[in-house]
Amino acid sequence: MLTPKHQIKRIFHLLIAAFHLAIFSGCNYKIGPEYESPDIDVAKDWLEKENKHVKNESGDFSNWWQLFKDPVLNQLILKAYQQNIPLRTIGLRILQSKAELGIAIGDFYPQKQGFDGELNEISSPLLKDLGLGNSLAYSRIGVMANWEIDFWGKFRRAIEAADAQLMASVASYDNALLTLIAEVATNYIQLRTLEKRLQIAENNVVIQSESVRIATSKFKGGSSTQRDVEQAKTILASTQSTVPILQSQIQQSKNVLCLLFSIPPEKLIQSLGDSSQIGKIPAPPVHVAVGIPTDLIRRRPDIRKAELDAVAESAKIGVTKASLYPAFSISGSFGFVASNSTGSSLSDMFGWGNNYYRFGPSVQWNLFNYGQLTNQVRAQDSKFEQMLLTYQQTVLRAQKDVEDSLIAFLMNQNSAEYLAESTAAAQRSLSLAQLQYTEGITDFTTVLTAEQELLKQQDNLAQTLGSISNNLVGVYRNLGGGWQLREGKAFIPEPIRIAMENRTNWGGLLEPMPAPTQRPTNLIRAPEW
Repeated sequence: MLTPKHQIKRIFHLLIAAFHLAIFSGCNYKIGPEYESPDIDVAKDWLEKENKHVKNESGDFSNWWQLFKDPVLNQLILKAYQQNIPLRTIGLRILQSKAELGIAIGDFYPQKQGFDGELNEISSPLLKDLGLGNSLAYSRIGVMANWEIDFWGKFRRAIEAADAQLMASVASYDNALLTLIAEVATNYIQLRTLEKRLQIAENNVVIQSESVRIATSKFKGGSSTQRDVEQAKTILASTQSTVPILQSQIQQSKNVLCLLFSIPPEKLIQSLGDSSQIGKIPAPPVHVAVGIPTDLIRRRPDIRKAELDAVAESAKIGVTKASLYPAFSISGSFGFVASNSTGSSLSDMFGWGNNYYRFGPSVQWNLFNYGQLTNQVRAQDSKFEQMLLTYQQTVLRAQKDVEDSLIAFLMNQNSAEYLAESTAAAQRSLSLAQLQYTEGITDFTTVLTAEQELLKQQDNLAQTLGSISNNLVGVYRNLGGGWQLREGKAFIPEPIRIAMENRTNWGGLLEPMPAPTQRPTNLIRAPEW
């Protein structure tokens, strides 16, 4: 009979053998395809590369908004990054992905553990005839475990998918941050454009009010008709009607900014700077550095996410496909038993001589799955192919987005040059018309026409200047610049981290981590407690 020391040693050796079998039986083999990046159709250069305002060199797009040299815009973007609630929500999804990766890693190790026990008692006259007393009691208590060996790489494929999903969640955060920055810049430029248009409308109200005064004076002096007065009042009232519309649009733009900052409307006023900033449309640089189209694949987070989604779906093919093959497991139990038969007592349970143990392999193989498993593999393969096509389409759409914003930026610059000339001409035309009308050389219709044209040209110029700046925002947004703002910073703010630590044991998962830049090659890792 083995001594307790030898029995423990034997159990230990069995556990070591089981561990080696589990780790090394299939560590170099994983069922399912290895992901290969598909061929992507990427242009060599942008269509507008020869334009004088385009520089083909690769610039630093990480803080592109600073090119507008607007300190208010710089502060608003920083405020939105620090306070935007949807961005915080996406940051929390990164923590969720980290936890889900820990779950996938844990599945590689013994999946089931527990304690079990029982107490049975049998009462029968037959027991007394056998000399066992009026009843027979039997008790057992022990521990058990079951370990499905990763023979086909199912659990390692799941870890591979979870790695890709973690990186995809970071890419989602980057894309959300990039979009947030662009939305803040766009709405801020729109706000300043609307303020400029309001200033233009109010200035023209003053000019047109003077025309009403002149027409009324000449009518009372008998040198003009009441028709001139009514026409002047018509033009004035029409211009005045645009003022409340612009004021409404200005407030709506402010409300959008408040939503982006996650603050109530009354707290925005002090963030917009002093009165000198009102109507000051951020001026873009004359030239824009665009680099080359292939840079998009490296820089744009939505492209990174699309490919990482495909990587995850590729790994899931192996997870699903492993179900077609037998699952090998090692199970075992160890405990103590006791009974009250033949002079024994239930209190003898914890004597070493009353121990028991059981170790052995088991195989589970769903041979008759009625095509369910096969079709699950097919469905997963279809999902993977969809992700590949989505990735390819994302790259093509990115190139299209840049081209659209770039051509709009360049053509609006050309348009602004002509509008500046037409606005200056309209101003001179109105001055001449007013002078000639005062001297009786021309009729009042000429003055009214000049007033309308001046307002139209000034308003068009203001809108075009705003469009130039917004199209440049679109260029840099579509080039994938801006998300670098979060580098070296935590994905969630400190108050949320503290609240989560007080509520739940997060271990070290809440500590700031550098964002993963490449998928790990080592899929066998220690559990993340």
